[in-house]
Amino acid sequence: MDPATIVGILVAFGALYAMITLEHASVQALLLPAPMVLVFGATIAIGIAGGTFKDFLVAVKAVPAAMMGKTTPPQDTIDSVVVLAEKARSEGLLALEEEANTVGDPFLRGALQNIADGTDGEELREILEDEIDSASQTHRTASKFFASLGGYAPTVGIIGTVVSLTHVLENLSSPDKLGPMIAAAFVATLWGLLSANFLWLPIGTRIKRLGEMETARMTLLMEGVLAVQAGSQPRLLGERLKAMVPQHAQGKSGKDSGKNGGKGAKGADEGPTAQGKAAA
Repeated sequence: MDPATIVGILVAFGALYAMITLEHASVQALLLPAPMVLVFGATIAIGIAGGTFKDFLVAVKAVPAAMMGKTTPPQDTIDSVVVLAEKARSEGLLALEEEANTVGDPFLRGALQNIADGTDGEELREILEDEIDSASQTHRTASKFFASLGGYAPTVGIIGTVVSLTHVLENLSSPDKLGPMIAAAFVATLWGLLSANFLWLPIGTRIKRLGEMETARMTLLMEGVLAVQAGSQPRLLGERLKAMVPQHAQGKSGKDSGKNGGKGAKGADEGPTAQGKAAA
C-alpha cells in the first residue's frame, strides 16, 4: 500500500487549518452548507454531463484503488516469470495450464492458458497488447473525469460567489450586515479552488500514475511469458526483464534477485523502458 495520496491530502488540509489558526480566523466561517453544496454538487453533475454515466461509474470505482495505491514490485513480477520459465523448461509448456489454474492475475492466467493451448507467439502478442491497451483506456477514462472536475470546480465557485454578491447588493440598506455577507460570498470561490487543487486534480493524477504503473507491469509480464513460450533460459530471462526496469525501481536487492529467483525488493513499481522491449 502506498498512502501518498491520503497523506498528501491530509497534510494539505492541515496546512490550510494552520493558516486559518495563525490568521485567528474561524473554521466555521468556511464550512457554509450553501456554497459547499453548489460547488461539490454542480461540479460532479457537470462532470457527468461532459461524458457518459459509465465514465462516471468507472471513475468512482477507481477511487478506492487510487487511495490504497497497491502495486506489485517489478522484482516480484520478474521472479514469478522466472519460476514459470523453469517449470516450462523442465516439464514442458503444457505444464503451464496447471499454473494458470492457480494464478490470481487474470492477465497472466489468460496468457498461460493461451500458451498451453498452443496459440502462436505473434497472435498471442496481439491479444496481450489489446488487453494492455484496454486496461490503459480504463485508467485514462477515470483520470480524465477527475481532471475535468478540477477544471470545472473553480468556475462553479465563481458562479456561487456572483450569486451571493447579488444577494449582498439587495441588502445595501443594511450596512451592518454587508461585511459578513461579502465574506460569506467568497467562500464559494474558496471551495471551488480547494476542491480542484486538494481533491480532484490529485486524485486524477494519482489514477493516471497508477494506470501507467499497471500498464508497465502488464508489459513486463507480456514480454516474460512470450519469452517463456519461446523457450528462453530462466536465468537469462530474469536478467533481460531486469534490464527493462529502471535501476531506481529495482530496489536494494534487485541486483541479486534476478539470478537466484528470490524475492526482490519492495520498491515502487515502475515500467519497462522502451529500449528494454525485445521480441520474444
